[in-house]
Amino acid sequence: MMELKKTVHFGAGNIGRGFIGALFSESGYHVTFVDIADQIINQLNEQKKYEVKLATDKQESTTIKNVSGVNNITHENEVVELIEKATYLTTAIGPNILPRIAPLIARGLTERVYQADDKLYIIACENQINATDILKEHIMENLDEDTKERLDGRVYFFNSAVDRIVPIQENNDTLDVLVEPYYEWVVETTENIPDVKGMTIVGELAPFIERKLFTVNTGHAVIAYLGYLNGKTTIDKTLASEDIAIQVQETLKETGEYLVKQYGLSENEHHKYIQKIIDRFKNPYLNDGVTRVGRAPIRKLGPEDRLVRPATEAQKAGLAFTNLAKAIAAALLFDYPEDEEAVKLQGMIRDKGIAKVLQEVSSLPEDSEITKEVMKQYEILKR
Repeated sequence: MMELKKTVHFGAGNIGRGFIGALFSESGYHVTFVDIADQIINQLNEQKKYEVKLATDKQESTTIKNVSGVNNITHENEVVELIEKATYLTTAIGPNILPRIAPLIARGLTERVYQADDKLYIIACENQINATDILKEHIMENLDEDTKERLDGRVYFFNSAVDRIVPIQENNDTLDVLVEPYYEWVVETTENIPDVKGMTIVGELAPFIERKLFTVNTGHAVIAYLGYLNGKTTIDKTLASEDIAIQVQETLKETGEYLVKQYGLSENEHHKYIQKIIDRFKNPYLNDGVTRVGRAPIRKLGPEDRLVRPATEAQKAGLAFTNLAKAIAAALLFDYPEDEEAVKLQGMIRDKGIAKVLQEVSSLPEDSEITKEVMKQYEILKR
């Protein structure tokens, strides 16, 4: 029997199992999940399979096989060996964890490039622009010059954009994952790379990343923060409120005008994309909580993130940003007590006021037009 090609995937969470790992398994790869969550790793090694269920009325299900797990803290050497033999190395662990796994990946690459000429493709599948570049930088810091030279033609780093909603799972004791039917996984490369089901290859990623970030992530955040302020529990229930649905449309109209202008997208096509995304958010089977989608507001108010960046870009391009300012104001009012960042943010607002907080968190000058508009919207929403 022919041995399966191998992929090493860092992050055995819901996106890892329900999306990236699942696509590799369905493409005939053996997937080893690397994670520190012992319970999941043990289950993967005992059961060797799990189900990915679609959030639809029929709940169609696919069995994902040829999977195993390794704990990267207790079994470092095993991870190194896996990296030596893999065709792909992917991540879905959260952008802030990338620096922590880089030294171990660097060890694996150091062993690999002295033993084999086979190509390895590294792709970080994170909700962050150019996440693979960030990972690469941290890996390079852990390599000597000789190894760095040997990477050329052997190890490739590709940026990528991923999009699939994986709600909080009802049952955390099982490996099975509930995911939405829609997904998009775009990888930027001009190389000819081994086939993976569901992977779209493009020459330039920027339009795809920003289109997704400023439509899906911006839209999702607006719904979550307005839903939270209006006492709604889930994304679909929030969208059932006509006022909020209109507000979401208006916000995505602003991000859309920037995207169309910046990347020369077809206005008609982009409008269809917006509608498709809003329809995804209406899926009641996702049962997606506003507090999950709104979590970590400080990160989401970052200068390069889903709310502030489209506002600053719209302003630079001489386009409207009033609705984005309202979205930023709603995020500043997210005071969910179970969310560490929300609690911290509220403390900062009490101590320093909105303008200072936006300068600190979002890199917006205190006298900027956006800040003034956010403060105006904040007072209106606070009532």
